[in-house]
Amino acid sequence: MADPVSWLVIERGWDVLDREGERVGKVEETVGDSSHDVFDGLSITTRLVGRPRYVPSEQVGEIEEGRVHLKLSQDEVSRLAEYEEPPTSARIEPEKAGLLTRAEAEVEAPVHRRPRRENVWRRLWLRLTGRANN
Repeated sequence: MADPVSWLVIERGWDVLDREGERVGKVEETVGDSSHDVFDGLSITTRLVGRPRYVPSEQVGEIEEGRVHLKLSQDEVSRLAEYEEPPTSARIEPEKAGLLTRAEAEVEAPVHRRPRRENVWRRLWLRLTGRANN
Protein backbone atom coordinates (compact mmCIF):
# COMPACT_ATOMS: atom_id res chain seq x y z
CA MET A 1 0.00 0.00 0.00
CA ALA A 2 1.28 3.46 -0.90
CA ASP A 3 1.81 6.27 1.59
CA PRO A 4 -1.36 8.15 2.60
CA VAL A 5 -1.88 11.62 1.15
CA SER A 6 -4.11 14.59 1.98
CA TRP A 7 -7.58 15.11 0.54
CA LEU A 8 -6.20 18.29 -1.04
CA VAL A 9 -4.30 16.29 -3.68
CA ILE A 10 -7.24 14.15 -4.83
CA GLU A 11 -7.77 14.60 -8.56
CA ARG A 12 -10.61 13.89 -10.92
CA GLY A 13 -10.33 10.40 -12.38
CA TRP A 14 -8.72 8.71 -9.36
CA ASP A 15 -10.05 5.21 -8.64
CA VAL A 16 -12.54 4.80 -5.81
CA LEU A 17 -12.37 1.48 -3.98
CA ASP A 18 -14.89 -0.09 -1.58
CA ARG A 19 -13.85 -1.45 1.82
CA GLU A 20 -12.94 -4.79 0.21
CA GLY A 21 -10.55 -3.05 -2.20
CA GLU A 22 -12.78 -3.51 -5.28
CA ARG A 23 -13.06 -0.61 -7.74
CA VAL A 24 -16.52 0.97 -7.51
CA GLY A 25 -16.02 4.21 -9.44
CA LYS A 26 -13.91 7.26 -10.15
CA VAL A 27 -13.58 10.63 -8.45
CA GLU A 28 -15.62 13.28 -10.24
CA GLU A 29 -15.07 16.20 -7.86
CA THR A 30 -13.67 16.95 -4.41
CA VAL A 31 -16.07 18.86 -2.18
CA GLY A 32 -14.66 21.10 0.52
CA ASP A 33 -13.03 24.39 1.42
CA SER A 34 -9.29 24.18 0.86
CA SER A 35 -8.66 27.62 2.37
CA HIS A 36 -9.92 26.36 5.74
CA ASP A 37 -8.88 22.69 5.24
CA VAL A 38 -12.49 21.46 5.49
CA PHE A 39 -13.15 18.24 3.58
CA ASP A 40 -16.88 17.64 3.01
CA GLY A 41 -16.70 14.60 0.75
CA LEU A 42 -16.48 13.39 -2.82
CA SER A 43 -18.61 13.31 -5.91
CA ILE A 44 -17.97 9.96 -7.63
CA THR A 45 -19.15 8.33 -10.83
CA THR A 46 -20.14 4.69 -10.49
CA ARG A 47 -21.43 4.09 -14.02
CA LEU A 48 -20.50 5.16 -17.51
CA VAL A 49 -23.79 7.03 -17.85
CA GLY A 50 -25.55 8.47 -14.84
CA ARG A 51 -25.35 11.19 -12.28
CA PRO A 52 -22.46 11.32 -9.81
CA ARG A 53 -23.07 10.09 -6.25
CA TYR A 54 -22.06 11.87 -3.05
CA VAL A 55 -19.73 10.24 -0.51
CA PRO A 56 -19.59 12.15 2.80
CA SER A 57 -16.10 12.63 4.23
CA GLU A 58 -16.95 10.35 7.18
CA GLN A 59 -17.18 7.44 4.73
CA VAL A 60 -13.80 8.14 3.11
CA GLY A 61 -11.01 5.94 4.43
CA GLU A 62 -7.39 6.02 3.38
CA ILE A 63 -6.33 8.25 0.50
CA GLU A 64 -3.24 7.30 -1.47
CA GLU A 65 -1.82 8.55 -4.76
CA GLY A 66 -4.36 7.66 -7.48
CA ARG A 67 -6.82 5.86 -5.17
CA VAL A 68 -9.43 6.66 -2.56
CA HIS A 69 -10.58 3.89 -0.23
CA LEU A 70 -14.11 4.06 1.16
CA LYS A 71 -15.45 2.60 4.41
CA LEU A 72 -18.50 1.37 2.45
CA SER A 73 -19.35 -1.94 0.81
CA GLN A 74 -20.17 -2.10 -2.89
CA ASP A 75 -23.87 -2.42 -2.02
CA GLU A 76 -23.74 0.66 0.22
CA VAL A 77 -22.01 2.63 -2.54
CA SER A 78 -24.79 1.72 -4.98
CA ARG A 79 -27.33 3.22 -2.53
CA LEU A 80 -25.58 6.57 -2.12
CA ALA A 81 -27.62 9.66 -2.97
CA GLU A 82 -26.95 11.62 -6.13
CA TYR A 83 -24.56 14.53 -5.76
CA GLU A 84 -26.19 17.95 -6.00
CA GLU A 85 -23.99 21.01 -6.20
CA PRO A 86 -24.49 23.48 -3.37
CA PRO A 87 -26.71 26.42 -4.24
CA THR A 88 -25.23 29.84 -4.79
CA SER A 89 -24.93 31.60 -1.46
CA ALA A 90 -25.96 35.17 -0.77
CA ARG A 91 -25.55 37.50 2.16
CA ILE A 92 -28.94 37.79 3.82
CA GLU A 93 -30.02 41.26 4.77
CA PRO A 94 -32.26 41.90 7.79
CA GLU A 95 -35.97 41.98 7.04
CA LYS A 96 -36.03 45.68 7.85
CA ALA A 97 -33.76 46.40 4.89
CA GLY A 98 -35.58 47.89 1.96
CA LEU A 99 -36.30 45.95 -1.20
CA LEU A 100 -33.71 47.95 -3.14
CA THR A 101 -31.02 47.19 -0.52
CA ARG A 102 -31.79 43.47 -0.60
CA ALA A 103 -31.88 43.41 -4.42
CA GLU A 104 -28.45 45.07 -4.59
CA ALA A 105 -26.89 42.69 -2.05
CA GLU A 106 -23.73 40.87 -3.07
CA VAL A 107 -24.16 37.35 -4.35
CA GLU A 108 -21.25 34.96 -4.15
CA ALA A 109 -20.90 31.77 -6.13
CA PRO A 110 -19.41 28.74 -4.37
CA VAL A 111 -15.86 27.79 -5.25
CA HIS A 112 -15.53 24.56 -7.21
CA ARG A 113 -12.40 22.76 -8.25
CA ARG A 114 -13.78 22.30 -11.77
CA PRO A 115 -14.70 25.37 -13.81
CA ARG A 116 -17.90 23.82 -15.14
CA ARG A 117 -19.87 20.63 -15.07
CA GLU A 118 -20.02 18.49 -18.19
CA ASN A 119 -23.33 17.11 -19.31
CA VAL A 120 -23.87 13.37 -19.58
CA TRP A 121 -23.05 13.26 -23.31
CA ARG A 122 -19.73 15.05 -22.83
CA ARG A 123 -18.79 12.73 -19.94
CA LEU A 124 -19.66 9.73 -22.09
CA TRP A 125 -17.56 11.10 -24.98
CA LEU A 126 -14.60 11.77 -22.68
CA ARG A 127 -14.78 8.25 -21.24
CA LEU A 128 -15.09 6.56 -24.60
CA THR A 129 -12.15 8.48 -26.03
CA GLY A 130 -10.02 7.89 -22.95
CA ARG A 131 -9.75 11.56 -22.04
CA ALA A 132 -11.85 11.42 -18.85
CA ASN A 133 -8.84 11.94 -16.58
CA ASN A 134 -7.69 15.19 -18.19
